[in-house]
Amino acid sequence: MKAMKRSTLATLINATLFSAVAGTSFSALAEEEQAKKNQLEVIQITARKRVENAQEVPVSVSALQGDNLNAYSSAGMDIRFMNAKIPSLSVESSFGRTFPRFYVRGLGNTDFDLNASQPVSLVVDEVVQENPILKGFPVFDIARIEVLRGPQGTLFGRNTPAGLVKFDTVRPSQEFDGYAAVSYGSRGAVDFEGAVGGSVTERVSTRISTLWQEQEDYIDVKAPGFEKEDSLGGYSEQAVRVQFLYEGDDFNGLLNYHYRDLDGRPIAFRANLIEAGTNNINPLYDNDVVYHDAASRSTQQVETQGLSLKLEWDLPEHTVTSITAWESAEIYSRADVDGGYGADFLGFQGPGIIPFASETADVIPEHNQYTQELRLSSNFSGDYNYQVGIFLFEEDLMIESYSFDTFAFDAGLGQYGAQNGYAYQDQDTSAWAVFGSFDYTVSDDLKVTAGLRYSDDEKEFYAKRTKNPTPWNGSPDVLDGTANPSDSHVSWDLSATYKLTDDVNLFGRVANGFRAPSVQGRILFGDEVTVAKSETTNSIEAGIKSDVLDGQGRVNATVFYYQMDDQQLTAVGGGSNFNRLVNADKTTGYGFELDTEWVLTDELNATFNLSYNKTELEDKNLAVAVCAQCTVTDPTYMVEGANGPEARAILDGNSLPHAPEWIANATLRYTKELEDGEFFVYGDMSYRSEVDFFLYKSVEFEGEALFETGLRAGYMWSEGDNEYEVSAFVRNLFDEQVVIGGVDFNNNTGMLNEARFIGAEFKVKFF
Repeated sequence: MKAMKRSTLATLINATLFSAVAGTSFSALAEEEQAKKNQLEVIQITARKRVENAQEVPVSVSALQGDNLNAYSSAGMDIRFMNAKIPSLSVESSFGRTFPRFYVRGLGNTDFDLNASQPVSLVVDEVVQENPILKGFPVFDIARIEVLRGPQGTLFGRNTPAGLVKFDTVRPSQEFDGYAAVSYGSRGAVDFEGAVGGSVTERVSTRISTLWQEQEDYIDVKAPGFEKEDSLGGYSEQAVRVQFLYEGDDFNGLLNYHYRDLDGRPIAFRANLIEAGTNNINPLYDNDVVYHDAASRSTQQVETQGLSLKLEWDLPEHTVTSITAWESAEIYSRADVDGGYGADFLGFQGPGIIPFASETADVIPEHNQYTQELRLSSNFSGDYNYQVGIFLFEEDLMIESYSFDTFAFDAGLGQYGAQNGYAYQDQDTSAWAVFGSFDYTVSDDLKVTAGLRYSDDEKEFYAKRTKNPTPWNGSPDVLDGTANPSDSHVSWDLSATYKLTDDVNLFGRVANGFRAPSVQGRILFGDEVTVAKSETTNSIEAGIKSDVLDGQGRVNATVFYYQMDDQQLTAVGGGSNFNRLVNADKTTGYGFELDTEWVLTDELNATFNLSYNKTELEDKNLAVAVCAQCTVTDPTYMVEGANGPEARAILDGNSLPHAPEWIANATLRYTKELEDGEFFVYGDMSYRSEVDFFLYKSVEFEGEALFETGLRAGYMWSEGDNEYEVSAFVRNLFDEQVVIGGVDFNNNTGMLNEARFIGAEFKVKFF
């Protein structure tokens, strides 16, 4: 490759000159160069808002970059590619390519409401992405992804008691460079992404990054009377990011604008996908088959955009940083949620029993988020340094919820599926914080860090229903509700790093995290606005970060324990189909994470990562509504509900939903110089163990373990000033088919993982 050739040429020149002057042998330098080539690169991260060696940071953090990131995220993959690719991290969604839900060390939120709060925060280019729709922005032209496990309540603040996922995009530079990649794959999928950047003037540089992805509908509808081939599963997505960087003598400014437009279909729900009394997949189904009667009206449109301005002043002993940002999201998503056709009362239904039809739409017509961070960082040459700052957050959000009668004709629109229910939510959130982090070098081997943050959070919430879609339950058409929760909290952390040897660091950390009160007011199918009070987490972790085998291996390991008080949980669905927020008295978790990376030979590199997470709810009085048709294995008792007697499952002792105990992943990359280029084969595997889809345990809604394998092979070569790559790839090599989520209020509805995907890609890098 070109970079390799330049490095070799530089070695030859330096070796010749140095040998002539000092008599040093060329062979010694060549051996030194080869040794460096076989060493792992130093991973630089910004987990503490400054550039540091990942091996010296007292935080359990994993970074995804380089070949691993390119292989996982390329060729049309959305952000869910991260599922089980990093220890203790899982990702799922009931919306498809948008609204991802992140879980770290078992902590997350299964709520599908567009106002859902999550304990894992997503930060992109130092700007928090609070609303769940913002979190689904496509992954392209990314320099690095970092996952910070455990509470991150000091530097990153509210709503990070479980951890943080952090994206850093490729920044502009004065050097001209860029790339373009196009791929074609299964189901008519086409993917293009590219970027170009360089200097505009001696002080101004720019970078423009773009993405275009498209896939044809490939899922056939086989419901009697509604048969249609290639009806669902397709999408068309475009995104762009434009950046301008000004670099002065003592001042830098970075302007970032990004935009996304998605027009596609929602994830395909499948009625009675899970066979009763088991968690087996109904043999009627395959990945390309559904039995909908409302597929023709299923649609999902998403539009997000944002603008941020980062300003930095370099003072003699300090750096002042200001980050001002605006983010906005809009979505319209309509789906056949019951996943089948007909209904029991019609005498025409399937597959299996369909008690009633459910066709709904969730909409964000208006959303704006404004954030401002201002921080002062010292650059002292002595033993003491610090960061202090303030943070402001404002969000205005409106949500609309629609229900449709699948069997009623809408004369105005000339189609079935007339609207029969409507409700909306309006929420304003204001939050502010002051924070400080202080580093002290006790000795050459021991460094300690302490941090404090004061957070203040307030919400004003109003919800109103103007049409009740289920009048038989006795509830009025017109209903409203309000909530105005607020709270403040001091979060903190204390950590230390001890250099045992030049290649081995030990670290320990205790930390406290906080999630502000949450509101659930999706009153389309319920009569109550519920509020979950603040949750707090206390966590302790200790670990080792080591470089071994003269830099050819890296082994990092962490053990942890946490206790969460008043954990915010969402009782999703149940036979009454009403989401309710609750607090659990106490939740505990413990486990370990192992990250390893190896240079096995000159031509073979490998990684192996493993995590174990054990979670447990401890609340003898906490009980939730259960599914309509599944087999519940928790202890239950009966209560009188809106539609008659309803069962409640006691949750004490249960693990958290979507919290796999085991996550493992491994990669292997083989390269071989061939002719004037390099042949490569890249393989990866990921595994996550069984998960429960809901707070209660049932036979049907326990998801089986998911094992997925990917393979990529190709050839790279240089020509002129460009580098080229052609490759073929396959995702989910063995076509594993697993239920990854469920809908429990009607029948044993579920969603399947992505089927095997085969494709080819051509990529060019230019300099």
